[in-house]
Amino acid sequence: MSELKLAAEFPPASHEAWLELVEKTLKGASFDKKLVARTYDGLRLEPLYTRARDATPIAGHAAGRPWAVLQRIDLPNAKAFNTEALHELENGATGLTLVGAGAPAANGYGLADISVEALAQALDNVLLDAAPIRLDARGRVFGSAKNFLALAEQRGFEIGKLNVDFAIDPLSALAVFGSVPELPEKSITKRAQFAADLDRHGFRGRVFIADGRPVHDAGGSEAQELAYVLACALTYWRAMEAAGLSLDHARRQIAFLLTADADQFLTTAKFRALRKLWARIEEAAKISPAPIRLHAETAWRMMTRYEPAVNWLRATVAVMAAGTGGADAITVLPHTAALGLPDRFARRIVRNLQLILLEESNLHRVADPNAGSGAIEALTDELCAKAWALFQEIEAAGGVARALITGMIQNRIAEIRAARQKNIATRKDALTGTSEFPDLGEAKPAVLDMPKPSITTYKPAVHSEILPRTRLAEPFEKLRDAAYITRPQVFLANLGTPADFTARASFARNFFEAGGIRAPGNDGFEDTGALAGAFRQSGALIACLCSSDEIYGNKAAAAAKALKQAGARAVYLAGRPGEHDAAWRKAGVDGFVFAGSDALAALQQIHATIGLK
Repeated sequence: MSELKLAAEFPPASHEAWLELVEKTLKGASFDKKLVARTYDGLRLEPLYTRARDATPIAGHAAGRPWAVLQRIDLPNAKAFNTEALHELENGATGLTLVGAGAPAANGYGLADISVEALAQALDNVLLDAAPIRLDARGRVFGSAKNFLALAEQRGFEIGKLNVDFAIDPLSALAVFGSVPELPEKSITKRAQFAADLDRHGFRGRVFIADGRPVHDAGGSEAQELAYVLACALTYWRAMEAAGLSLDHARRQIAFLLTADADQFLTTAKFRALRKLWARIEEAAKISPAPIRLHAETAWRMMTRYEPAVNWLRATVAVMAAGTGGADAITVLPHTAALGLPDRFARRIVRNLQLILLEESNLHRVADPNAGSGAIEALTDELCAKAWALFQEIEAAGGVARALITGMIQNRIAEIRAARQKNIATRKDALTGTSEFPDLGEAKPAVLDMPKPSITTYKPAVHSEILPRTRLAEPFEKLRDAAYITRPQVFLANLGTPADFTARASFARNFFEAGGIRAPGNDGFEDTGALAGAFRQSGALIACLCSSDEIYGNKAAAAAKALKQAGARAVYLAGRPGEHDAAWRKAGVDGFVFAGSDALAALQQIHATIGLK
């Protein structure tokens, strides 16, 4: 930059000089309270970072090598699965995520039959030694892995040439189902012996996976997801060592999967942190760190049913974050996944999303483009420290299985989930198209109309508390669903001129429509008589006063009385009441809506007031 004339004309800037200007602007206010944010792990998010000059790039995929574009197929029928799988591979996908019925990620769908015959039909004309495949069958994955190998043998593929990750993960099965048919130790031992046998045949895929989705889906934090993944991977590593594999060969039978969401910096830091953390475990085992196979899947919890097109934007940020964070393979949930079974168009969008980021944005050209970024390096290091401490707690509790059975992991995650739910309710964590800027006239996109396959149940041998699979938008979506048919409305009691009420009327409209309650606009009213008359003609059951503080002081009480006399079941006021709280409530104001108020609780109360269930 010093060679540029424009830059040379300015004096050098320093962090200290910036802080001096900030202190003058704050005028004695707390720097931490005003400018420093916190993650759900309690990590500091500074307003400005300096360059991390001594940072070392974290080895992920090699520079210039694109990540694998894995397209997930959720169709229950094997023949239909095959048609769509071939279409995806012919149109840009470089691999497949084979979703089996019964897996939580299948959302009630997935390949119904995982027999050798069904897999043969589903993977007809798919080269098993070419396009990478990740199985996502969760509870039935061991059986699907054995059947996949039988199919490969039938077709004459050598085990050493198969390009598949079987994604066996008994610990996560316990976490998401709450019960498993045999003791975790026994289950893991069987699968470790299976891995040892495959290793002797030169298998180059991965048998086990340490999957962070159960923690993320349940509302957990980044550090909690990392700690859980580390503890699972270490458990599988130990089991394979006990089965006779060397540490070096055993670690090569473990893949990792992290969730990518719309928080770009935290997602990127999380992916970088995992590589550093696992390398530290390898060093503790006295072996040189080796590259891991790191999968990414976009987050279920960030998906919305209303305004699902916004999911494209969320997915784009998530893929960018995971790709630049070093993911080796990425699977993207189609934007309609929360509505039902995605169709070809929905899958095409997420496939092309990845291809654009690879081929047009060239995000894979640099191995670790975040190296040296003050913000990303700081977040990576802080996440490592926090996750390591949580990982040690899981180990001290006896490992993942014991920590799940005793509820330790679930209780920790529940604390973070409650904090998220509070921030969603108050709209501190905004959900565009759902809790903010809803469109009550939106048309729902198409999904495939197919029956969900039935799944055979088993007699459980071990129980634990289930880690719930949640979406952040669900509470507001329930309100929208309840109001979908009747579409009730609130009367915006705008006082004064548009200059007086527009800002608060716009806020109120977003507020009420987030709960499915229409809020038509009007030109405002100068006297309470006209206001009350317009309310009677509107057919609304509730009203919300909208205006400036000055007009509120002069007219709010009278307007509230007039609205109640006109038949309003409830009257709200847009803004904080301040010193007028008692007087306005006495006049008939039932509640106040403002930035930071509990929007969810208020809308639930309004639904009860107008008779919605």
